[in-house]
Amino acid sequence: MRVLTQLQNHLRHKGLRSTLNTALRHYVFYHWELLWMERDLVSPVPPHNLKPSPPTHSELTTLHNVHAFARYFGDRIEVMREMVREGHTGIIHRDPEGHVVAFIWGCPKDYHDHHFYGCRFPVKPGEFFEFGGELTRAYWGTTLSVDLQLDLWKAMRARGCDKVVDVCESHNIPALKLHLRMGYTELGRITHVYCLFGRWKFFRQSRYEGSRLAALRKPAVTPTPVGAA
Repeated sequence: MRVLTQLQNHLRHKGLRSTLNTALRHYVFYHWELLWMERDLVSPVPPHNLKPSPPTHSELTTLHNVHAFARYFGDRIEVMREMVREGHTGIIHRDPEGHVVAFIWGCPKDYHDHHFYGCRFPVKPGEFFEFGGELTRAYWGTTLSVDLQLDLWKAMRARGCDKVVDVCESHNIPALKLHLRMGYTELGRITHVYCLFGRWKFFRQSRYEGSRLAALRKPAVTPTPVGAA
């Protein structure tokens, strides 16, 4: 009954074609392409035009502060506790009222994602796998998206890491642009995730040459020579 209600609401707001595509992806078959990217932890972040972020306070995620997820990420509290118990390094940013408005995670070993994709993401010695980054809508497009990652990179450097690797869905254009803005480079590797009837998942790896993200890169601005018309 709940599924039928969701489909009816989607049909009313999005139309028949969009509803059918959504139903196909969720209940019959979907295919994710996860593009691998990397960068070192010391090169400066390229210049950007992000809006200044409202004030926040950064700290490590612990069992003692997961309650602060309640207002904006209340459905994630138990998952966050599990992440802490598994030994992953988490960074949160809290607003002046103490509520978590952004979070991100890092793992300095092979990461088995049993919460979402269902596959294992391998890392090499000295690398860490970055995952689970999210901001509340009020902070989208602000410098918090940069500060959050920089805080995690600092914490992972303290654990002996010198490189970050992660994956990004090929259709998630805002996230891909964020990676480019942060100075990530493509590894030419893709993890494919297939799901049938919302239950059975299959995985494979593939490689590609060149860039899948070239069209998303902003052209470099060339200074106008003095005296030019």
